[in-house]
Amino acid sequence: MSMTEHAQLGQPDPNRETQQASIHDVAQAVGVSVSTVSRSFTRPNLVSPRTREKVLRAAAELHFSISRSAMALKSGRSFRIALLLPSPITEWFNVNVYAGLNEVLQPAGYDISVFQISTNDARHRFFSEMPVRRNADAVVLCSFNTREDELSLLLGMGVPVVGINTSSLVGLDAGTSTDDVKSAEIATKHLISLGHRNIAYIYTSHDTPFTYSADDRHEGFENAIRDSHADVSTATISCPYDHNPVDACLTQLINLDPQPTALFFQTDDLAIPVMMRLGRYGKRAPRDYSIIGFDDIPSARDIGLTTMHQNPHALGVSGAQKVLNLIESQSMDNAFENPTARLVLRQTTSPIDG
Repeated sequence: MSMTEHAQLGQPDPNRETQQASIHDVAQAVGVSVSTVSRSFTRPNLVSPRTREKVLRAAAELHFSISRSAMALKSGRSFRIALLLPSPITEWFNVNVYAGLNEVLQPAGYDISVFQISTNDARHRFFSEMPVRRNADAVVLCSFNTREDELSLLLGMGVPVVGINTSSLVGLDAGTSTDDVKSAEIATKHLISLGHRNIAYIYTSHDTPFTYSADDRHEGFENAIRDSHADVSTATISCPYDHNPVDACLTQLINLDPQPTALFFQTDDLAIPVMMRLGRYGKRAPRDYSIIGFDDIPSARDIGLTTMHQNPHALGVSGAQKVLNLIESQSMDNAFENPTARLVLRQTTSPIDG
């Protein structure tokens, strides 16, 4: 009995260790053309899910596989997507973006190569070497902007460049980014609507060569204050990322005079530890301060933090779909998207007299 006949009967082949299945064996077992089998591995988006499932099942039973090098040689692609991050992938936002990207790209046959670029040396090395090597089929920029000369190098590679939560989408082929300005305006207007007229904006400052999308939230804060036409006093507290940001925040906060009645934190990651430390000094939210964060990380739900909810996993999925569309030269209805974060009311904000 041939290898194909064993596959058709769903039986293991006793001679599989000495036989090497061919693409023709898989095609015969499924009843499709050789090109359909090839596309099931190299261009799965061109094959119906049902047919591809049959092909992959038969290939597994016949112990057939197409090597990555053979796929790359035939298609002229590396089947690799470069993901540029300004901070560790283990951070909440980054790991969820990665999960969203991988959910779409992995079934399509693509691997993701992560490049953490948080120093000037790393930045120079990446943008100097990668355009020469051209070892990626697309580049995804996550949470930071490239300079004009760097973007020109990437675009010169002839591969798509997609942004996820970049402050600017200008010059990119596609992108999906939370509208940080509009979202911050919503958060600030919530505090103003509760009657707060002395509000502090608290953010983390980074000593890196990047501009972060989260930096735009301060602009949204200022816009909302200006547009409110109310007599609102503000304070801005900068907390250095690499030098005990919580201590720096507390030191500045407790020395403000007069004390603010509401605090808008740039991220939940900063809001939560500061709120916990304030509790040690007898300060409670919302009794002493109304507190609002941004991101809606899992621990924000656990402690009841009012915050702005954004979905980095969904951003990753959207970005990956745009990457595939660009690689396959397919048209897109929405090449650029700017979803607004959603206000989630919990226990840390209340009316000024509440």
